[in-house]
Amino acid sequence: MKNEVSALNLLRSIYPSLSKKEKEIAKYIIENTSKVIYLSITELSDICKAGDATIIRLAQKLGYRGYQELKLALARSLVSPEIELLEDVKPEDDLITIIQKIRSRNVKAINDTTEIVDLENLSKAIDLIVNARKVEFYGVGASGITALDAKYKFLRIGILCDAFVDPHLQAMSAACLTEKDVAVGISHSGATKDTVDSLRVAKNSGAKTICITNFSRSPITEVADVVLLTSSPEAPLTSGAIRSKIAQLHVLDLLFTGVAMKIAKKAGEYTEKTAKAVLEKLY
Repeated sequence: MKNEVSALNLLRSIYPSLSKKEKEIAKYIIENTSKVIYLSITELSDICKAGDATIIRLAQKLGYRGYQELKLALARSLVSPEIELLEDVKPEDDLITIIQKIRSRNVKAINDTTEIVDLENLSKAIDLIVNARKVEFYGVGASGITALDAKYKFLRIGILCDAFVDPHLQAMSAACLTEKDVAVGISHSGATKDTVDSLRVAKNSGAKTICITNFSRSPITEVADVVLLTSSPEAPLTSGAIRSKIAQLHVLDLLFTGVAMKIAKKAGEYTEKTAKAVLEKLY
């Protein structure tokens, strides 16, 4: 990777040698760097009226492997990693202030996500899971933890399901799904290649697909039959932020509650069965 501190200077230095469309993208990045680090590649494509491939090609001309690595370099050129990690928390803040600021972040993630809930899509997702033979959840990194939590919640109410956080297992299992099954891909950016690829494999196998993501215009939405959105900004250096996970878990809880209500009798029976099954695990 190139020296992140010089990312903007590097972009300026090669500007004259770029193609017309690449220059338009570069100009936008230079003038809107603090905004670009929060944009998905599809969103930047829409703004600049350019293809994803053109943006990736520009990143590679700068010496980066792709758009995500370029965003990381841009973020580091704006602010040091330790400062961005703390976000609005200041070194001089006392514990009470820190607690209040973090609470505000997390509550805002729930409120903002609630405001953009698409009732029709949520209802479709609930019905798909209720009628599925089997449900699989895919996610890697921080989103993989959300996928595992989903498995735990839905298994408790008798939904035959599994969660995979290993990309190879995701792909293999997805290839074995049928039109009777549902696959749920979880990715904050919507551009996590492994999760997108696994959901695509599931779709090609005939399964219905659902995605939980923060970006309505992102690669994962192109392979999802139903899109469920979260609302929680996340810069490259704060990837995996707790508030983003809280937003995902909020959507998951809406989905879970909707399914549980649809199968109330079955859910009640299996909740009792699963509770008894682990009873001896407790003192």
